[in-house]
Amino acid sequence: ALHRFPGGLDGGSSFYTKHAPAKGMPEWVQTARVTFPSGRTGHEVCVTEPATAVWAVQMNALELHPWPVRREDVDHPDELRLDLDPQPGTDFAEAVEAATEARALLTELGMVPFVKTSGGRGLHLLVRIEPRWSFIETRRAIIALARELERRRPDLITTSWWKEERGERIFTDFNQMARDRMLAAAYSTRAEPDARVSMPVRWEDLPDIAPEDFTVRTVPALFASRGDAHAGIDDAVATLDALLEMADRDEHERGLGDLPYPPEFPKMPGEPKRVQPSKARHDDEPSGE
Repeated sequence: ALHRFPGGLDGGSSFYTKHAPAKGMPEWVQTARVTFPSGRTGHEVCVTEPATAVWAVQMNALELHPWPVRREDVDHPDELRLDLDPQPGTDFAEAVEAATEARALLTELGMVPFVKTSGGRGLHLLVRIEPRWSFIETRRAIIALARELERRRPDLITTSWWKEERGERIFTDFNQMARDRMLAAAYSTRAEPDARVSMPVRWEDLPDIAPEDFTVRTVPALFASRGDAHAGIDDAVATLDALLEMADRDEHERGLGDLPYPPEFPKMPGEPKRVQPSKARHDDEPSGE
């Protein structure tokens, strides 16, 4: 998806182009046919070469947001994504602490996580996985991961979908593994005044960095001197078996069910009510009749 700003950052609203443009797109731009949550299909742009990124820029796209799939198989993710989103009262330092906890857990499970800045205040953890599981299964796996992190660090991490319940903690946005939900690509610029970049970093550097360190002015030299921190991600392909076993235990031993999907999704099997908890409590009060 192309996050486009036709008038620049100060020129009005932005919008996402999810369908490859029918007019004006060069014939050499590659696309992939995807199915959206509604069941409708469309073709999205695939950035397969530098020229496609340049074309996206001249389309006023400041951000690139890819699906966690390869175009040969768009229904089975090959990347597990954990989005660590600081809530009010927390900041990047707490996101680093949460990422460290997540890395330890993933390592216990035999998985190799890679980390990048989001370009905002948060962090993204990426794990290359075998493309054997559906979006529903990969989302179920990331929910299991998030719940275990919440059990280990309830003071720091939350899985609460509703903002009123999150408190001053890091929200593990499990719905970023749902179909058609996307994180900014590694090395994508972000729509910030300082032109920040979502930057792959090495774990040993994480305690000493800040999101504002990585901009279009600084990243080229950093990349030239340090190389790609995610260069080995395709050599560390993992299985979801351990996380799905955790999901089974959550469901069968702890009685934990699914969590809410984003509002644009159709109602999913087993999904709880999509109603804000405070409103649900109000609606459940006796009427007095």
